Amino acid sequence: MTAMLTEDDYGVLAEPATLKIERLLPGPIDRVWTYLVDGELRRQWLAAGAMEQQVGAPVELVWRNDELTDPPGQRPDEMAEEHRMTCEVIEIDPPHKLAISWGSTGGVTFTLAEKGDEVLLTLVHKRVEDSAVLLNVSAGWHAHIDVLEARLRGTAPAPHWDNWAQLRSDYAERFFG
Repeated sequence: MTAMLTEDDYGVLAEPATLKIERLLPGPIDRVWTYLVDGELRRQWLAAGAMEQQVGAPVELVWRNDELTDPPGQRPDEMAEEHRMTCEVIEIDPPHKLAISWGSTGGVTFTLAEKGDEVLLTLVHKRVEDSAVLLNVSAGWHAHIDVLEARLRGTAPAPHWDNWAQLRSDYAERFFG
């Protein structure tokens, strides 16, 4: 199972509709980068889908969250077994920065910075205006990064859906009290 959450693990609202999450991950930076851009490795923590590493390239993301952890936990009734979304690479600077479009929001930027033998991942998801979507996105990114961290550390992640549900409740309290 994953370690207990600390305050530093939670995302914050950098602006009213902008989520920012920072997490120290085991390096090296090239390994973490590969988990962002390689569809097979990305499938293990977020969503499958090929991605050309060039600006303007389409990225089809395919979520099958029931497959992320064993056991997967209890999937909420409103969540489908599979979800697909086509994004576009907006900016790319291997192995430091990847920005992609994200539905009707302002997009997601992943920034990686070396910190000794660890890598600081900074995720910024901009213009998530709807509060219900913001809660789902905040819990989702946090839960997916928890799985990524576990994969990189070689540990077993917590059941994804149970973690997501608890995090959604946590973020509701944090953001909207």
